[in-house]
Amino acid sequence: MALRNRTRWTPLEPAAPEGELLTFRQMSTYGRRFARRGRGPWYSAAIEVIWQFLVLFSRFRVRGARHIPASGGVLVASNHLSFADPATATAFCLAAGRVPRYLAKSSLWDVPVLGRIMRSGGHIPVYRGAATASGAYRDAVVAVRAGECVAIFPESTFSKDPDGWPMKGKTGAARIALETGVPVIPLANWGTHHLLPATAWLPRGVPRKTVDLVAGPPVDLSDLRDAELTRAVLEEATARIMAAITELLAGIRGVRPPVDRP
Repeated sequence: MALRNRTRWTPLEPAAPEGELLTFRQMSTYGRRFARRGRGPWYSAAIEVIWQFLVLFSRFRVRGARHIPASGGVLVASNHLSFADPATATAFCLAAGRVPRYLAKSSLWDVPVLGRIMRSGGHIPVYRGAATASGAYRDAVVAVRAGECVAIFPESTFSKDPDGWPMKGKTGAARIALETGVPVIPLANWGTHHLLPATAWLPRGVPRKTVDLVAGPPVDLSDLRDAELTRAVLEEATARIMAAITELLAGIRGVRPPVDRP
């Protein structure tokens, strides 16, 4: 896998207001803050086209971008509600000065156009059916060790919780984090399921939908860093990642998840 150089980024002033619902004009300004170097031509074109749709159909409220480090390997772990989630999470990371690389099943590299975007963006194939779990994520380990920002949806699918709370996560993010020692930044993404419901083919942007994006401090995995990567250790690390995402989401929604949910 060809990795891109680390992004060089100069902040635009004034910064987008922390926690304020962005107006149409502020959404346009937010997009002008995006990191551009290292995106690749096809990935860059996809970003610019999709961002125009987001400006037209949504309004962002963003908080916590300061938690994403300006350089060095990092994992950004988000909940998953909609096909729009990669677009909104990408915008959040780009405005923080990082170009996110995504994990996706390796077969997507064979799809016309989409395969070009995946290669152009330096995205990372997951080799399902690999001989070992480590083998499935080998390129992600290489990427974060090379200083990349890797975005991941630990649930691996849309939440099936009737109230939209995160489900139990898969252990891939925890495995990558513990093998490499890079920080895991939790990201809560809320509102994309109104913008583009899981069953819809087209966005529902009239009236414009509010999308909240909130990142938190790195998940504390320090006591697990030197432990053998047993199933119990990976599940504990995964539980902490998902708990951090859920806590951020509870802050956005102003309610707590049921204590007896699965």
